[in-house]
Amino acid sequence: MISEFLSILYSVFLPISLPVIGGALLKGLRGLDTKALSSLSLYVLSPALLFETLKNASITSGDIMTTVIFCLLNVVVLSLLSTLTGRWLRLPQTESSGLALTAIFTNSVNYGLPLVLLAFGQAGLDKASVYVVIQIIIMHTLGVYLAARSHFSAKKAVLSVFKLPAVYAALLAVVFRVTGYQLPDGLETGVSMLSAAYAPLALVILGAQMVGVREDAGALSVSRRGFWAGMTMRMLAGPLAAWGLLILLGVDGDLFAVILVLSSMPAAVNAVILAEEYDAAPKLVSRCILWTTLASFIMLPVLIGIL
Repeated sequence: MISEFLSILYSVFLPISLPVIGGALLKGLRGLDTKALSSLSLYVLSPALLFETLKNASITSGDIMTTVIFCLLNVVVLSLLSTLTGRWLRLPQTESSGLALTAIFTNSVNYGLPLVLLAFGQAGLDKASVYVVIQIIIMHTLGVYLAARSHFSAKKAVLSVFKLPAVYAALLAVVFRVTGYQLPDGLETGVSMLSAAYAPLALVILGAQMVGVREDAGALSVSRRGFWAGMTMRMLAGPLAAWGLLILLGVDGDLFAVILVLSSMPAAVNAVILAEEYDAAPKLVSRCILWTTLASFIMLPVLIGIL
């Protein structure tokens, strides 16, 4: 068990840690501003990755349907658990909203996709791409609702989905798969270059964001009940709920492993953006992002080793 754990650390997490450390050093020593890099990743590189992966993915319609059903059920279960936990602990409404954001949304894009690629190869990435597209859509609809609550605008949430290039990339990939059309060689090569650039840049951004979150969280007071509830929901309840749902749905093999790993990722960095915009306890969310990310470097190698 120990040798397998060390092997996973060496083969999977060592490659991931290098760009993460590079991003953290750039942020700490050079004050790296990730806003432009995040825009590049969101609007150019991640759509290219999702388009290329979904277009060429060796994934069945059954796997796609299973992933969709799982994502919807998982959101319902985690929403209920976070709501009940917030009421049980008598958290303020803002902290309850922050707890829901922490529990439901994982860092499946910047952290999850590179991890799955290294741990499970291209076949794993094929299956992960469907999960990620669904999560992106849920984040920009349900995520807005959870953050806003009393001043929620359903129209704004729905319209925000149509501003996401990843959604159009996914739809275009479906068209290409259905029609059998292939890109010209020159365009195919260009898309592949953009796709290959995604993982290292995403990890550099993750490292810089971790330092930024640490700076924000270090001087902020957060209730212990809210913090430990967020940590427990994301690092324990989330994985256990995912495991139970996957068993219930009869999922096995690579799809089981990929979805379980993605569902066990730390809290999504983008959750704090929603928390800040709608005053959904951004202090709580920031601290949970930092510590769930740090904890994941121990928990995820163990999980992958078990799988």
